[in-house]
Amino acid sequence: MDLTKRRWLVLLASCLINLCIGALYAWSVFAAPMAAHLSQILGMELTAADLSVVFSVGNGLGFITMIGGGFLNQKIGPKWVIFTGGVLFGCGYVICGFASNIAMLVVGYGLFSGLAMGLAYGCTISNSVKFFPDRAGLVGGIATASYGISSVIVPPVANALIDGFGVSKAFIAMGVAIILVVGVCSQMIVKCPDGFVPDGWKPPVKKDIQGQNPQAVNMDWKEMLKTPNFYTMIVMLFFGAVLGMMAISQASNIAQDMIGMTPAAAAIVVSVLALFNTFGRILAGMISDRIGCIQTLRAVFVIAIAAMGILYLSGDGSAGLFYIGICLVGVCFGAFMGVYPSFTAQQFGTKNSSVNYGIMFIGFNMAGLLGPMIVSKALQQTGDYRDSFLIALAFAVIGLFLSFMVTLKRRDKAM
Repeated sequence: MDLTKRRWLVLLASCLINLCIGALYAWSVFAAPMAAHLSQILGMELTAADLSVVFSVGNGLGFITMIGGGFLNQKIGPKWVIFTGGVLFGCGYVICGFASNIAMLVVGYGLFSGLAMGLAYGCTISNSVKFFPDRAGLVGGIATASYGISSVIVPPVANALIDGFGVSKAFIAMGVAIILVVGVCSQMIVKCPDGFVPDGWKPPVKKDIQGQNPQAVNMDWKEMLKTPNFYTMIVMLFFGAVLGMMAISQASNIAQDMIGMTPAAAAIVVSVLALFNTFGRILAGMISDRIGCIQTLRAVFVIAIAAMGILYLSGDGSAGLFYIGICLVGVCFGAFMGVYPSFTAQQFGTKNSSVNYGIMFIGFNMAGLLGPMIVSKALQQTGDYRDSFLIALAFAVIGLFLSFMVTLKRRDKAM
């Protein structure tokens, strides 16, 4: 099978792999049952909040293996890097199944699964985008959306396993299943050759302000770090991602405390947020292929400003306004995650994009660490979630300003 046809199989396999490793964001389903399980073992009362460090560790270290996996991808190709990531991810879940204390959970979920996610995710995204220079934005959106939709699909499955077999066996069953699925799908992955062009497609020649073709530039990570655009882009990613992480981390609590929803109704809000997050990744990817990445991100920042304003106004208890704001936040967060893989490749070249995107992903990891902290701090100081929306609105304004700084460096549509 020629690569132009096989790339679709590679994309499908990559999406199934991302669906599996996206189970990292199903922690909220496991937290309360595992807290109850450990309480019985340890003879002390634990709550889901006491286990929050497990998710923080898992969510904050992915960039390390994304960068390391990027280097391995260049040396040995993505197939075995992804295979290793899938096996380690599943082993992390199995370790959690045998956990008798919080430390074992941190090792299993936080270190094994969290670091393994970076190995697999970085390779699937960068390799898929390389295979589709004609649809880079759309494919980046689809590949990241398959990761995001996991937070909608995996929780019901995990809940059913927990109800039927208990939390420990649920962890083990999911871990084994992930190892099997990723193990099989990884064997369908082939490395995209440098400079790959699909049959029948002619790359458009676009000039920057110096008269050079930016698509011909392939920077390594050292060269990338010397460019002002890198620092502008990574800060933009932080400001874009932190908006979503602030909402995602506390969506259920905000819905209950600020709007007065029941826990069941708040759970629906979380699902709606996840669906619009997934939708935003694909939609923004499609749009960026037509109008360019930077124009798309600029529009997303404008929408984010409106979203945070709407959420602030919903603080009087308006469920309708709250739903509108949450949906817009989901779209904005998804848009950043969907556009940034192709944005990074367009700015610094596709040859080293796996390493370069891994470094860029630090901006997202910082957002994952600081976003929940900002919301919690604002709540502690004011007793209200509304101030956190004003902080997020300010972040969006700064991000919008930075988006104009990027265009000063490059004035072609490919941006």
